[in-house]
Amino acid sequence: MMAAMQDMATPARAAANMETMAEVRIEGVSKSYTIGPIRELVLDQCSLTLAPGKLTVLIGPSGCGKSTLINILGGYERADDGSVTLDGQPISGPSSDRLVVFQETALFPWMTTYQNIVYGPLVQRQRDMKQVEVEAGRLLDKVGLKDFRDKYPSQLSGGMQRRAELARAMINNPRLMLLDEPFRGLDAMTRELMQEYFLRLYEDKRQTVLFVTSEIDEAIFLADTLVLMSNKPGRIIKSMEITLPRPRVASLLMSPEYLRYKDEALEILHEEAMKAFAGGSQAAADFVEAYDKRDA
Repeated sequence: MMAAMQDMATPARAAANMETMAEVRIEGVSKSYTIGPIRELVLDQCSLTLAPGKLTVLIGPSGCGKSTLINILGGYERADDGSVTLDGQPISGPSSDRLVVFQETALFPWMTTYQNIVYGPLVQRQRDMKQVEVEAGRLLDKVGLKDFRDKYPSQLSGGMQRRAELARAMINNPRLMLLDEPFRGLDAMTRELMQEYFLRLYEDKRQTVLFVTSEIDEAIFLADTLVLMSNKPGRIIKSMEITLPRPRVASLLMSPEYLRYKDEALEILHEEAMKAFAGGSQAAADFVEAYDKRDA
């Protein structure tokens, strides 16, 4: 299924994809919040480049500032120090060239699946609606919702709602896609299916993507570049290039190359987790458990 999905983009589509391949530079970004009399540092001197057209995955324990970084890139918050640019231009607020898919569902309950997907282009009025209708139909088919186009969100499962949200984001052709643990809370089987659906869309569009997760298997399976964050305050510990072939298939999770990536990442994350535990934090428990069971 996934193996047959080779990139068959026409020259026209390839040219269109190039237009969405933004380069994002995060340089020396720090962010603090005031909680009562206490000023708490959440991000500390984070520097990172999101390569054009690549899928960068950011992984770290809960509370390390991953969502804060997403909000800064989305333009919803501002860094205290440092700079964030998209193709050299400062990010100073929300924009249609950047779209965020959050953990919580954001579909309009009074709209059908199809109406939700075409909402963005319909409001922006910058594209021919006949072309939008064709693209919406293609995306519905791509995410397996062709037979559910006239259903309302309440009539869809959690996984179907997530698929509809991915299609709704993709149809807007953002230059930067930001996903903040979008599959969190789904059962294991649905989560694996969502990863495959997401990769179908990414491997077709090749937009610049930052995907945030706390799951090591998900991170390696999706990533071109895997970025590891420390416990709070969040710092960039290491960036790993993941050279597993695309299109990605589930069998890669058992390959020696994949297991080498996983062991390398867990070694680093385990060290950070132990530092956090020494300070009384429980935020890194998932990483310690994964590390201790990796050879089980």
